[in-house]
Amino acid sequence: MHFFEKTAAATVVSSRANGRVKQLRAAFAGQARLSGGMVAIEGDHLLAEALRSGMVLKTVFVSERREVPRIVPRGVEVLRLTDEVFESVVETRSPQGVAALIVPPVPTMDAVLRGTPLILIAAGLQDPGNLGTLVRSAEAFGATGVLVTPGTVSAWNQKALRASVGSVFRMPVVAATMEEIAALKSRGVRLLATVGFDDSETIAAQEMDFSTACALMIGNEGAGLATEWMEIADARVTIPCPGPVESLNAAIAGSLLLYEASRQRSGR
Repeated sequence: MHFFEKTAAATVVSSRANGRVKQLRAAFAGQARLSGGMVAIEGDHLLAEALRSGMVLKTVFVSERREVPRIVPRGVEVLRLTDEVFESVVETRSPQGVAALIVPPVPTMDAVLRGTPLILIAAGLQDPGNLGTLVRSAEAFGATGVLVTPGTVSAWNQKALRASVGSVFRMPVVAATMEEIAALKSRGVRLLATVGFDDSETIAAQEMDFSTACALMIGNEGAGLATEWMEIADARVTIPCPGPVESLNAAIAGSLLLYEASRQRSGR
């Protein structure tokens, strides 16, 4: 693979009305139509992770105060922006001076259902940090995919992207309706509702069998799983907490359950 030299030159763009700059701004804002379906990433680490994961780079943007990263493949469009224009587009307070437009992957449900599925279902999660953390945990603990329901924040939200630390580039994240999720049961996938309470119908995480095909449903941060999700669940699972806390953070709860599933499956 050929790379740009650190001294690669590019015309400096000083207009905020430049077409590519407007496209990048729209991508950062999550405006898919105006961004042409592109996703924006910012910073050296996410750029390196995107390339390592095989993402297709459309355009790389570099502020005038720094050099073009050596890892940018030859042939990728590079635009050098004035510091003022660059800082007007990106969202971080202390930008690293590099951003990019990438073509997001479009995984299918079949990708999520490979092997003996271990699926995480984000049902109405609204905090992007929680979703990004869960995507990262899903990759770390061997999940086959993440399903996001209507009302759940996008995994390509900038905070979710940063929280995933690049896992979203590799972990299949698929939008799914309740009907599609309910249909998983006909394909042998058990739907497990994650709850914060313990009653006669609830199974403790360490006593639940995660070794077969299953999907963990994590609900809204404040309200938990809505009634309709509870009704289609095959079982309820909880994480026993001896301490005097009311409930666990959604990302922590999901991560602990994914770890327990990974622990059980590694012992098969």
